[in-house]
Amino acid sequence: MHVKKGDLVQVIAGKDKGAKGRVLIALPREDRVVVEGVNMITKHSKVTHQGPRGAKEGGVTTKEAPIHVSNVKKLKDEAKKDDKPAKKAEKADESGEDN
Repeated sequence: MHVKKGDLVQVIAGKDKGAKGRVLIALPREDRVVVEGVNMITKHSKVTHQGPRGAKEGGVTTKEAPIHVSNVKKLKDEAKKDDKPAKKAEKADESGEDN
């Protein structure tokens, strides 16, 4: 896959064409990715009384669904900084001696 979790991508095909967002989840076995704010679906859930803390709320929620990795392209991320330290410039006096 050409993208991984945390990459900035743009959707190039489908109903959300042109949308930009970060990859939340990468699913390499299915060749799919979940992008923040893209391919939103509504999910209906029942009220259940199972679980570690008792009742679980029911209702309608919206969440991101996976899209195929071929429908996104990776963008350059200006927010990412290089982990490498800056190189120290070598300084010399006018006389040619180092300090």
